[in-house]
Amino acid sequence: MAFYSFNRRPSNGRFVAGLALTGFMLAAAGCQSSDNGILGLGKKDTTPPPPQDPKILSSQLLAYCPKVTLRDGTAFFSTYAKGGQKPRKKTDAAEAAQAAPDGTIVDPDKDPTKIIYQASITDVTRDCSRANGQLTMKIAVAGKVVPGPMFAPGTINMPIRVAVMHGTEVLYSQLHPYQIQVSDPSTATQFVYTDSNVVVPEPTAQDYQAFAGYDEGAPKAVTDKPKKKSGKKKVKAAPPPPTDDDTTLIPRG
Repeated sequence: MAFYSFNRRPSNGRFVAGLALTGFMLAAAGCQSSDNGILGLGKKDTTPPPPQDPKILSSQLLAYCPKVTLRDGTAFFSTYAKGGQKPRKKTDAAEAAQAAPDGTIVDPDKDPTKIIYQASITDVTRDCSRANGQLTMKIAVAGKVVPGPMFAPGTINMPIRVAVMHGTEVLYSQLHPYQIQVSDPSTATQFVYTDSNVVVPEPTAQDYQAFAGYDEGAPKAVTDKPKKKSGKKKVKAAPPPPTDDDTTLIPRG
């Protein structure tokens, strides 16, 4: 009996020790299975899903009216008095350029003292309507004309272009030689021009672009072109052979 009870105590101790070790391993496993995980493994993804592309409602498309913008360099232009001089070549103009009192180079063809007037666009707006599968726009351009030192009262012409594009496709483009009367050289003259005939296909997405501005580089109509001379030379007809009636003068020796 003594031998039996001696072997049982160590057995109970090992059993208790095994339970303690198992509990420690379970506790450690519980810590490792937390939200952070080991090296980020098992971590819960809390990032919200990306938003879906917003769909354009039919009501939004019906209310869509392309915005009018001004391209760089088309919001203003100036005219200069030529003084009856012939246009200079680029090399001659560079040689004739002079330095102003502040050190800047003055182009003789763009001398501020020879400005006739300066025209500028200060605002643009538009209005849209739809009918029969087409979009009709009214594009208005507001601006002013400032007389220069060489200005004389009278009528001036301003080349205003209005265009609508879909990507690289030109849906509408029209150059308008707008005229206004300027009588007071001491103050600026305000003007408003409206193109009411901008008609393009009705858009299926909000991807139209409308432009308005000055277009000084528009090609001019050419009439009465000089005829080109042909490279062929005219051959003179040979003189007719002498007849019996012709008198031949024979010099005497």
